Amino acid sequence: MTTGVPTSSYPARPRRSRLRTFLPLGIAAWLVLEIWLLTMVAGTASGFAVFLLLAAGFVLGGVVIKRAGRRAFRNLSETLQRQQSGVAPAGQGGRGNGLMMLGGLLLMIPGLISDAVGLLLLIPAVQKAVGRYAERTLDRKMREAVPGTFGDAFQQARIHRPDGKVVPGEVIRDEDRPSPQHGEYPPLTR
Repeated sequence: MTTGVPTSSYPARPRRSRLRTFLPLGIAAWLVLEIWLLTMVAGTASGFAVFLLLAAGFVLGGVVIKRAGRRAFRNLSETLQRQQSGVAPAGQGGRGNGLMMLGGLLLMIPGLISDAVGLLLLIPAVQKAVGRYAERTLDRKMREAVPGTFGDAFQQARIHRPDGKVVPGEVIRDEDRPSPQHGEYPPLTR
């Protein structure tokens, strides 16, 4: 006897996130816009001028990435030397290197829009604003993390010490597990 209601042995497929839905469309629109803009500039000026613009963007992007990489490596070396000598590390002098490298990478990508965005990311005020926005967004996403997601696992792995240091680990309370019998060892993992 059938009730007329179709049953499926497969569970309902979860909805795609908006990012996974619109990111490919956004990338395709960006590529089309870049190509259209390059052809418009080539028609107005010349193909050689467009080539010079793209070559200059590539060279400038390489210089920016090299400079930001050297600065990041110098900051890392100084931090490691301070830690070895027992001196407390000074503030966050390495902020902005990631956004500077991103700006250099955008300059190296052929296209005028990516060059404009890359040049904007080289301005310190824009770097600060984008960095604050990214930090707030990451903090909000971490607070909204649902149990069982990657964000939840990352949040659980961070234990804050009173002095501000972050120590990766997991808290295991002794009252949660039975005491071992003589000769038995407690399990290493749960």
